[in-house]
Order: sequence, then structure tokens, then C-alpha cells
Amino acid sequence: MTEETRDDIVTLVDEDGQEHSFMVLDIIPVNENEYAILVPTEEGLINSESEEQEAVIFRIDEAEGEQTLTVVEDDDEWESVAQAWEEMTGIEAEEE
Repeated sequence: MTEETRDDIVTLVDEDGQEHSFMVLDIIPVNENEYAILVPTEEGLINSESEEQEAVIFRIDEAEGEQTLTVVEDDDEWESVAQAWEEMTGIEAEEE
């Protein structure tokens, strides 16, 4: 469930009822699905070692006229979306 507070910020509620704010970087279509690329705005969710924000990919699912965000946990699906976003934005993937 999402609650929009600004055009580029969404608040998501986790399974424990905790609210987390994310900045929307992009919404992209990949393989007949739409995906939201989000970055946490809360300090506790930012990688403290590098102080970089790691993007989270959510699939936008629609049921009964309502949209929900589902975290992409499948490695192949995640890689497909990440690669498509990198190609669209010109961002080079960091080599591990």
C-alpha cells in the first residue's frame, strides 16, 4: 500500500506496520510489466559504509483497480530490470 506525499516521494508500509519513505527515481516498462526504481530516504536504510543509496526495484501489480508494489526478489527478473534501467539512464553497472 502506498501513500504519496510528493510526486517523487512515496511512503510504504511493511509487514510490521512500519512506514518507510522512498524517492521514486523512475518507473519503467520491462517484459510487459512496469517497475518502480526507488531509493530509501531514511538514514537507517542507506548503506552507512559507503553512504551510497542502493536502489530497490518494485514490480507494479494491479488487482481490482488498485496498484500495489511487490519487491522483486527473483535474481533474473531483478537483473533484467536493472539492466534495462541502466541502459535507459546511461548508468554503468558497478562491477563486483
